[in-house]
Amino acid sequence: MDFIKVKGARQNNLKNISVQIPKGKIVVLTGPSGSGKSSLVFDTIYAEAYRRYIESISIHKRWLIEQMERPDVDIIEGLPPSICIRQWGFQKNPRSTVGTITEIYDYLRLLFSKIGRPYCPNCGIEIPYYTVQEMVERIISLGDKKRIKILSPLKIEESVSKLIKKLRKDGFIRIRIDGKELSIDEEIHLDEGIKKVEVVVDRVVLKEGIRKRLTESIELALSLSKGAVIIDVIGEKEIFFSKNPICHICNFQIPDISPQLFSFNNPKGACPLCNGIGIYKEDICPECNGRRLKKISDCVKIEGRSISELSSMPISKLKTFFDKICFRLSKREILIADQILNEIRKRINLILEIGLSYLSIDRSVNTLSGGEEQRIRLVKQLSSEMSGILYILDEPTIGLHPLENERLLKTINRLKDLGNTILIVEHDPEIIKKADFIIEIGPGSGENGGRIVFEGNFKDLLRSDTLTGRYLSKKKNASRKRRRRGSGRFLIIKGAKEHNLKNINVKIPLQAITCITGISGSGKSTLLRDIIYLALLNKIYKRRIKPGKFDEILGAENINRVIYVDQSPIGKSPKSNPATYTGVFSYIRKLFSLLPESRERGYKPSRFSLNVEGGRCEICKGDGVIRVEMDFLPDVYITCDACNGKRFTKDVLEIKYKGMSISDILDMTAEKAYIFFENIPPIRNRLKIFLDIGLGYIKLGQPANTLSGGEAQRLKLIRELGKRSRGDTLYLLDEPTIGLHQAEVEKLLNVLNQLVDKGNSIIIIEHNLDLISACDYIIDLGPEGGEDGGYIVATGTPDEIANSDNSYTGKFLKKRGCHE
Repeated sequence: MDFIKVKGARQNNLKNISVQIPKGKIVVLTGPSGSGKSSLVFDTIYAEAYRRYIESISIHKRWLIEQMERPDVDIIEGLPPSICIRQWGFQKNPRSTVGTITEIYDYLRLLFSKIGRPYCPNCGIEIPYYTVQEMVERIISLGDKKRIKILSPLKIEESVSKLIKKLRKDGFIRIRIDGKELSIDEEIHLDEGIKKVEVVVDRVVLKEGIRKRLTESIELALSLSKGAVIIDVIGEKEIFFSKNPICHICNFQIPDISPQLFSFNNPKGACPLCNGIGIYKEDICPECNGRRLKKISDCVKIEGRSISELSSMPISKLKTFFDKICFRLSKREILIADQILNEIRKRINLILEIGLSYLSIDRSVNTLSGGEEQRIRLVKQLSSEMSGILYILDEPTIGLHPLENERLLKTINRLKDLGNTILIVEHDPEIIKKADFIIEIGPGSGENGGRIVFEGNFKDLLRSDTLTGRYLSKKKNASRKRRRRGSGRFLIIKGAKEHNLKNINVKIPLQAITCITGISGSGKSTLLRDIIYLALLNKIYKRRIKPGKFDEILGAENINRVIYVDQSPIGKSPKSNPATYTGVFSYIRKLFSLLPESRERGYKPSRFSLNVEGGRCEICKGDGVIRVEMDFLPDVYITCDACNGKRFTKDVLEIKYKGMSISDILDMTAEKAYIFFENIPPIRNRLKIFLDIGLGYIKLGQPANTLSGGEAQRLKLIRELGKRSRGDTLYLLDEPTIGLHQAEVEKLLNVLNQLVDKGNSIIIIEHNLDLISACDYIIDLGPEGGEDGGYIVATGTPDEIANSDNSYTGKFLKKRGCHE
């Protein structure tokens, strides 16, 4: 089939929709938040593909794999094997690193086991070791007519006299004791303190036809000494050969050099103190210094570098190392390593293509942003070069500068060219523009969404009257021009030099919106979070937190509060929800406690809480469902029989306001609740912020662990906006447009402008050009990421940045018309 055909999809808010997705194309699904994009792509299409895969596995193995329920859809035809790479929801394994996910580290371990050279940690010298064949070739290369002796260095485990008797019995004739050669048949006077005993295995003249005898003699010598042989070239220096990496000076021996020696997931290689985690008792492991491996692994090097040293390099530098390595390796080493090096270089180049050159392969996955992790997992798929797959991507442009979006598009096109179908949930105009086919879901969010409002190409979308079509055709535009603001006061940071920041001085206007831009790894988060935020916590709240390195901060006296709003989850418990987190539920519970029937029964606000015994259902503890774990089937969530999923006891549910119980209220969207409580100002005013910021579609009782990072960040803003404004607050925001449609970016801008108009200041890390062009001031960092970043490239208004010749951000702002 040429299409993936979805018929009768009703998952979540989908309105029994049917759609055909062309195969072998890049297909973008867009639409406002909560319109049903994820319900169609992840909860319907991918869920069905995953379920079919599970059904192909033997039943006794299914219990090992996470299960998914059958989606609410009539039929899906033409569905190929599918791989889903989401922004959120990956299981965070503390042992996972950039290197293990991309498999670079696995190939690196193999490389070190094959051509790594061991060095003695005591003597500092290289410890060469050879196969029998290599020893024979090296000896024959000495030339014809050379006379040699083959000696086996023996370990003195018992008395020397007993050792000599054993050698005599085995038929050996000559022996060398501490450098003096003697006949075994003679009477030997043994002195105390003998250090070396070597038996002469054979005496040979190198000539044609000697290879077999030479090989047999070397093998015998190796078996006697358990891995070592000495070649005494008559009249020249002796040559020491070892089958194992043993220092012939101090006898230090490195264990078997295998890939396991360099694995922090294997007992042979993992640090014994932290077991390969790198962390010991919530701090860097003192034994391995966070490197995860036994110290012995550092004794094996390639071009003077250990595997830990290479792993800690930025990938841009790692590329340089592997580009030059072939000029230094021997022909034999190149022959052995060629295929391994090709696999490593292929993956490194893919990482560079997707704009993550600043990462190192020892970087823990736990420390990556959602966008970084998604792109790293994309590298693994690209390197596998599979075809006929449906790849599902969740806003892959998150965290990317517009310049990096161009690189990402090349990567996605490579996946398509391999014969795959790429299905992307996305809002970025450039990705939508370059798609082969576009599907828009809407027209609104929540109950107002769930319908297909557009199918076709980009040109047709521009002519359509859909929300996305109007914005992309400039009929609506979030980034309108306005007066640039500022109070004349500034926050100044001098000498910022944490991580890759190059001792920069930063001047930020107060009572304005300042945007910090730049490509990934240019130093934005280091400046905002590690320096500005932590330094102000110490200044304003008298904390004692160690911030990033800087010399001085000025202007902090003009700020009363500092609030950092990122995308971290607002809670893990299902009981944590938008209503409880933003504080609006407190007012709702108070309202219910003031109702006449509540007063008669003596119900206080706590009676209507999900976290306190008394009013909540104690069978399900206020969750509304009971989880039943299954062996090889999906976990089953059974509606609680006691409360019928209502979360509260029957007596609490009897208390109603305008015909609605407290459970009914939690099941309302913020938009419906706003209308319902229009006559209750404390509740209405807080719910209006949900609508203003674009979260009117969210249900008040939606479990916090089901929220996206962008939704969690906006809920944090709602919580702050609900507090009484005192002015002179500094808000620090990390990419607040994540997951937002262009229409929602405009709503967010309105909210931010209101904050500034009340005398507050905002600093934002952002890549969204609509929001950047609407800011008062821009600080552009770069020019690149990692070591090539950390400089101030340009500062000024969006118009001034657009006219800058050095700024990547300016190039894209100019394209948007900001220079006019």
